[in-house]
Amino acid sequence: MNPSGPEIPAGQVRRVRSFVRREGRMTAGQQRALQTLWPRFGIAPGGAPVDFRALFGRDAPVTLEVGFGNGESLAWQAERMPERDFVGIEVHRPGVGHLLGELERRGLQNVRIFNEDAVEVLESRIAPASLDTVQVFFPDPWHKKRHHKRRLVQPAFVRLVASRLRPGGWLHLATDWDDYARQMQQVMEAATDLFAPEGAQPLAARPSSRPPTRFERRGERLGHRVSDLLYRRREPAGAA
Repeated sequence: MNPSGPEIPAGQVRRVRSFVRREGRMTAGQQRALQTLWPRFGIAPGGAPVDFRALFGRDAPVTLEVGFGNGESLAWQAERMPERDFVGIEVHRPGVGHLLGELERRGLQNVRIFNEDAVEVLESRIAPASLDTVQVFFPDPWHKKRHHKRRLVQPAFVRLVASRLRPGGWLHLATDWDDYARQMQQVMEAATDLFAPEGAQPLAARPSSRPPTRFERRGERLGHRVSDLLYRRREPAGAA
């Protein structure tokens, strides 16, 4: 038995995850939503890349939100932009349950949900060039320096996102940690072959397409500055 943990096959590297599952307390309403609404809005794990046209029953631009928390921004956007389809990824089940309840309460039909690791979903369940927008709002900052390796926005993640965005698609990042905002900028500056900044970064103001979230309001109460960064996917090299 290996005392340090399971043995990793030769040639494979253990991926550092950007999250820890802290389920917390699930309310009765969230539990009911998971039991009754997941079959309607949830995307089952495993399988081939998702066909969004078949999933939603129409051909519409698709926005993917990575780590939607309690679904506050996703439900807000889906309600105000019914012409678009939205897919959310969240590992914490209470947040999934909360969003499911919101979808029912608001009568929304243009949202579907993954309850899985975002990187694994992007790698295996999202087809290349199938997304119009990817948004990552207030990801865990892992503010201690020794934990920075766990931050989601890293070069490999950005390149994976780029492969799933259509040319001209958008990557929208937001954080209320100055140190993480600087890291995000550095990562994106190293990916200029894939993304072009939409003006000066961070943006001067929050885009109207993103609602203020509870994480943002909490950060502002603590004196944190909120940074929004917006980038457009370039045409792939060699494209006509």
